[in-house]
Amino acid sequence: MMTPGNAAEFEAVEALFTDVASLGIRPGLERIERLLHLLGNPEATFPAIHVVGTNGKGSTCAFLDSVLRAAGYRTAFYSSPHLESPGERLLIDGSPLPAGSWMRAAERAVALLKDDAQLASDPPSYFELVTACAFFLAAEEQVDVAVVEAGLGGRLDATNLLKNVLCTLITSISMDHAEYLGDSLEKIAGEKFAVVRLEKPACFLGDNENLISLFRQQCLKVGAQPYVASWDVVLSNMAVSETGSLFDFKADGLELKRLRIGLLGRHQLANASLALLALSRLQKEFPALKEEPLREGMETARWPGRLERISDKPCVLLDGGHNLDGVIKLRDCLEELWGSQGKRVGLVYGVMRDKDYSSCLEALSVLKPAFYAVSVPEMHRALPASDLAQAAAGCSWRNFPESFDSPLEAVARAKSENDVVVICGSLYLIGWVRPKLRSLLKESGS
Repeated sequence: MMTPGNAAEFEAVEALFTDVASLGIRPGLERIERLLHLLGNPEATFPAIHVVGTNGKGSTCAFLDSVLRAAGYRTAFYSSPHLESPGERLLIDGSPLPAGSWMRAAERAVALLKDDAQLASDPPSYFELVTACAFFLAAEEQVDVAVVEAGLGGRLDATNLLKNVLCTLITSISMDHAEYLGDSLEKIAGEKFAVVRLEKPACFLGDNENLISLFRQQCLKVGAQPYVASWDVVLSNMAVSETGSLFDFKADGLELKRLRIGLLGRHQLANASLALLALSRLQKEFPALKEEPLREGMETARWPGRLERISDKPCVLLDGGHNLDGVIKLRDCLEELWGSQGKRVGLVYGVMRDKDYSSCLEALSVLKPAFYAVSVPEMHRALPASDLAQAAAGCSWRNFPESFDSPLEAVARAKSENDVVVICGSLYLIGWVRPKLRSLLKESGS
């Protein structure tokens, strides 16, 4: 948890990164490859599990990391973006490193790039700098394995420079970041599938049947071992509730009855099945992956800001899904767990102006929730709340969409008018709201 003291320290780390980084998203591996070389190639010093995809990457990584820790392995878990602090991006054995460790790594990386003519004239992006420092710190911590979530890409993502990938996982693939990855599902999938490794297992969720042949072709091309969760896994006796899910899992070499997960939503069963499929292929490398740690790790896995329940009476949820596929999964979960029970659902919604929010609004309005439009404070990319309310007026809600100057004001109104309140639309919104709501709940004793 962030405190005022370490928040200030991490702000200094953040400032150091942003001062030297090149602006924006810059696909390509030349810059980070050069920086990692100058850092002594830390990415070659630890085994890794690499997770790519559009949606579900973080949850799948959380399952993997939690199980490996439960089995007694020392893990690094690298993810992005962060909600409240850059320190969240790298967890060692489930906990963030102190800001001082990040500052030391950042200062070393910045000194190296300033002294290098190539990088001084073409500096790495923010994501590349953070990734290089995370790999440097993971190597220092002498982890047994790193669970690494890719950024927005695959083939040209900074994380694809990992040298000892034991297994690649590809989660659900949908349209997102088309300007960087391609304007069709097949092009985007091709970028993701390109990360599979020679003679190593590659596990694809396979929720889109049309992409499975493309996945298998890429595995055949590079000599990877293909597994498809929708083909190779049988899930049965599934029960989804407000506290998580129960299910039976069966794959070649691994069968578990009445397995429990705490992450909410039916879609998490798919992410859990993909993680378990990969773990079943890694039991030789990690012999401590027995039934007890598998059960414990799956049940205790948590992923903040993704259908995260932070209070009751009324139930308040945080969800950072920002593309259409993620929004549909959120809507379906809300309908199954609360809407079908006649509960009044209210959405406190904020979004970035460059997202396809019109389609997301249409998808959410099917639930007939109340709608409260907000903007994301201190975020220039955020759509103004008044513009969002105007866009939402074209859809069918339980109320007439109203805009609010403060997300906290909107939350207070929503809590007074609904049984379930969901703050959603952007991870940036969740990152702003989450610590403030936590403080308010602590003050009220909730």
